[in-house]
Amino acid sequence: MRSGRVAARVAAGVAISAIAAGCGTASGGGNGGDGDAVSVITGVYPLEWLATQVGGDRVEVTNLTEPGTEPHDLELSPPQIREINDADISFYVHGLQPAIDDALEQQPSERLLDVGDLVKLLPADVAAGADEGHDHEHDDGHEGGEEHGHGEESGDGHDHGDTDPHMWQDPQLMAEAATGLAKRLAEVDPDHADAYTANAEKVGSELDAIDDEYSAGLAECESRDLLTNHTAFGYLAHRYDLRQVGISGLDPETEPSPARIAEVADLVQDKGITTVFTETLASPAVAETIASETGATTAVLDPIEGITDQSPGDDYPSVMRANLKAISKGLGCS
Repeated sequence: MRSGRVAARVAAGVAISAIAAGCGTASGGGNGGDGDAVSVITGVYPLEWLATQVGGDRVEVTNLTEPGTEPHDLELSPPQIREINDADISFYVHGLQPAIDDALEQQPSERLLDVGDLVKLLPADVAAGADEGHDHEHDDGHEGGEEHGHGEESGDGHDHGDTDPHMWQDPQLMAEAATGLAKRLAEVDPDHADAYTANAEKVGSELDAIDDEYSAGLAECESRDLLTNHTAFGYLAHRYDLRQVGISGLDPETEPSPARIAEVADLVQDKGITTVFTETLASPAVAETIASETGATTAVLDPIEGITDQSPGDDYPSVMRANLKAISKGLGCS
């Protein structure tokens, strides 16, 4: 039940918030009381959305990646580096954006909040689909990054380190990250700890609702093979018992080899895959070629790396729900 998941997360948040309130402001933050808002820097849209929801009007969130820009290729300007230096909290996923990782190396640890320290990230090969042949039962009560595998062929690899950073494709991990962010905000701004905890509870309930919709909507499908442009949907596939097949790897700009394209085309025919999913921020050319050669159709998924006029919604929840609709139709779910 959603209420149970929220209660578990919030109970932990309340305890830490109480400790933070008694200890005063952490050394890395310069705010609290009724002074200036807490400044939070993010590098990718889903974390910006989450920080805005948890922080409310007490937090000023700056996202370093412009909408429509590929976040993996971010290059920081001198003003952006100064923003990082001045921020109370840098909220990021290590391994996603090398420029941000490099800029944060000189920052004091109390100003850093790596999502990888808040949730259990998937090994890159598991998220890409390299654990083929590992069947499992879907667990609607998945909490705290519990392992449950999925299998299929992986695409051309891209080095994001040992883990896949695209954790926002799993709404339960987003909810866990919200709780962790609320704790850190309470340390920086203990006078408003209760507000941060309440905000995390509220956004956690919304994320639980999305999780329930996915679990129900993808429970019964004619196919469980999710064929995508690149392997950005490993967390979604892992949580909802789908098999992600990426034409290319984690980097959307990596061109698949002719051998890989032929391999995927054979897979489409062998498994009766009827839909090849393209993406809003990546070229659909290869996916459209495979679809044309195999008689499959194409549909669009949004990796939610930024909201643009091409996005099927105007925020994280609406895009997640639009993706669910597209996947459900493409996989023949009922």
